[in-house]
Amino acid sequence: MRHFQKIFEGLDVVPLLAALGRKQHLWNANTLRTQFPGSPHAETDDIWLLFNNVPEDETAVIDDIAVRPYPAWAELPQARHLVFDLMRRVEGMQLGRVMITRLPPGKTIPEHADQGAPATYYQRHQIALQTLPGCVFNIGEEVVQFSMGECWWIDNRQPHSVVNNSADDRIVLIVDVHTC
Repeated sequence: MRHFQKIFEGLDVVPLLAALGRKQHLWNANTLRTQFPGSPHAETDDIWLLFNNVPEDETAVIDDIAVRPYPAWAELPQARHLVFDLMRRVEGMQLGRVMITRLPPGKTIPEHADQGAPATYYQRHQIALQTLPGCVFNIGEEVVQFSMGECWWIDNRQPHSVVNNSADDRIVLIVDVHTC
């Protein structure tokens, strides 16, 4: 596979899933990605743990290399060991965006290619927190079904899409890491 690489599997994601169940107020506290006109993420819900500073004028250019912690970083400490285990595994030098996204059953993330530092400076990783058969990630001719507790590198510079034809939400922890 050229656009996907399984980094590791067997991660214990249950503590983070349990915390998410108790912290429903964190979903969509920040809606820039999901409500920006033309966003491919319009059918998803987000929780930002680490994200860029967003200017008051949301149409202004964002410094997309530097990130800062958002309240969810403090409220979901269960995510930190997953993030730092990944950093150690890939010998990361700098942490970028860290988000949790949820795609409900029957919904899609239409084909798009990421731009800016999240695609050119950082390497994008996804840790599957909750996913069932029928939820597929597509990049070109390659199609992958993540399993709970797996971590994948994805080539988000290429046009990609996600279709959730399963019976439950697809929830992933997205971690951008800069390596040398």
